[in-house]
Amino acid sequence: MCTGWLMPFVRHWVDLPSSRVSADVRRAHRYMKRSGDVVASVLGLVLLSPAMLLIAVAIRATSRGPALFIQPRLGLGGCTFRMYKFRTMAHGAPDLRHADGTTLTSDHDPRVTRLGRLLRRTSLDELPQLWNVVRGDMSLVGPRPELPDGLSRYIPDHLQRLDVRPGITGWAAVNGRNDLPLLQRRELDVWYVRHLSVWLDIRILFLTLAIVFRGTGVNRDTPPAAQGENGR
Repeated sequence: MCTGWLMPFVRHWVDLPSSRVSADVRRAHRYMKRSGDVVASVLGLVLLSPAMLLIAVAIRATSRGPALFIQPRLGLGGCTFRMYKFRTMAHGAPDLRHADGTTLTSDHDPRVTRLGRLLRRTSLDELPQLWNVVRGDMSLVGPRPELPDGLSRYIPDHLQRLDVRPGITGWAAVNGRNDLPLLQRRELDVWYVRHLSVWLDIRILFLTLAIVFRGTGVNRDTPPAAQGENGR
């Protein structure tokens, strides 16, 4: 499903603030970003395919259910796409959310398998998203893709998150990750869209490596308020 055709009308109606990035710079950035995404993700899939195969086999061997978790997410222009991750929860586990609508992510979550905790702590569960990057659904760097129902809770500024492809990592991810409330994450995503640059992307990638090494910000131990989809 794609609602992208609505975006120009919505943006005009709410009179969103303009980006600080000129149109020419944005086009150049988009070209360089997409070229780099394809090269890096294809190379990553080739080099990491043995490890990904081992992870998939380990998931199937240690818990019932498929190796991959597939879920619709919001993409460029409001279009939805199928995002891939390695499954980290027990198959058929209930979905729980925090009060702000984000998914429960806790160090003590009984739904997460022992292997799943390791995959989340090391961010190895995100590796299948390299295929999403190759397909053009995602970028290496950008706002983390949200569930489609999150669009109904956007304020006008948040629509700018949809001006770029969602990313495996992003500005919000390196500035608090799941430790941040949802509203603050979206504000950081909008800041990223308004300050696009290749150097900012490179900075985010290096900061991501440091965060993955430390394993910080993966979980958020506040109680869930209601049931919903798993949108981590």
